[in-house]
Amino acid sequence: MARLELNKLTKRYGEFYAARDVSLDVEQGEFLVLLGPSGCGKTTTLRMIAGFVEPTAGSVKIGGRDVTMLPPWKRNTGLVFQNYALFPHLTVGQNVAFGLEMRKVGKAEIDEKVVEALKLVRLDHLIDRLPRQLSGGQQQRVALARALAFRPDVLLLDEPLSNLDAKLRNEVRVEIRSLQQRLGITAVMVTHDQEEALTMADRLVVMRDGGIRQIGSQQDLYERPADHFVADFVGRSSFLSGTMTGEDLKTPGGLTIRCAKSISGPAVVALRPERVFVGSEPIGGTDNAFQGEVEFVSYLGGMIDIHVRLSPDDHVIAQVPNHDTALPEVGDTVHVGWAATSAVFPADADLRE
Repeated sequence: MARLELNKLTKRYGEFYAARDVSLDVEQGEFLVLLGPSGCGKTTTLRMIAGFVEPTAGSVKIGGRDVTMLPPWKRNTGLVFQNYALFPHLTVGQNVAFGLEMRKVGKAEIDEKVVEALKLVRLDHLIDRLPRQLSGGQQQRVALARALAFRPDVLLLDEPLSNLDAKLRNEVRVEIRSLQQRLGITAVMVTHDQEEALTMADRLVVMRDGGIRQIGSQQDLYERPADHFVADFVGRSSFLSGTMTGEDLKTPGGLTIRCAKSISGPAVVALRPERVFVGSEPIGGTDNAFQGEVEFVSYLGGMIDIHVRLSPDDHVIAQVPNHDTALPEVGDTVHVGWAATSAVFPADADLRE
């Protein structure tokens, strides 16, 4: 385990920047998640850390040692690939031993470390099986064991759960996080799955267009998004735009929305669905109360999303617990309300792109 430092790490292909000026300090034992849509630069950044992509500029340090120009096998990083990259003709034990053999470790030590790594992921009883004889979740854990077998300074995970079904993904991410905490290993994971990122990370790094948009805890990014993109990508929001005068946002649809911040000029506020109250009667005791028409009702099991049109230009989503009560139907008139403090403004005071 070691501290990881990236200093203005950049990868350019002609005029296109796959990653631009990425600077990060990942503390020893920290679990950092790179979050963003496809093409945002997160996987390129991970592969530059691993040594599979040579940076155009910038540096990578692991444990204070500059490894920018070193090949992957000299960096002591363990990488779990998205497709697991297991050798189909090798047994589970032979797959896990591969990295150790490349490092010229003695056979007796290899045998010991292979069993130890497989015990960590509870698969030592399958040491002689071939990958095709394993389930997807088991293959993922073999790939994880292979990455951990030589005790890397930094564990790198490239969308490791994307090939698993939803239920298994939930189980395996808990296993990975628990194992990382138990070993105290520094880890960097790439994902585009918000729930995955929010569940597993010590800190989140939101990326877009090759650069970092915001770094912080889950609460930082959710409650204090730096810009429109972060507010939209981390969690879900209804966006209401208009012109701010003091603490009032006047929308093109004719609504006057009370906010908790006083600014002037064009602005957009983000409203989280769980902060919106909805009912068949007018909502009392809130700073904002409106009547609207139900456009869509989404049943999500434990929660219900109710999409409400407030004006031709204004729309909000209310998320309510499923209490086995009568739900509004499409076309029904409902009342919604929310507190002035529920409208989320980013650090730069508005959400203009």
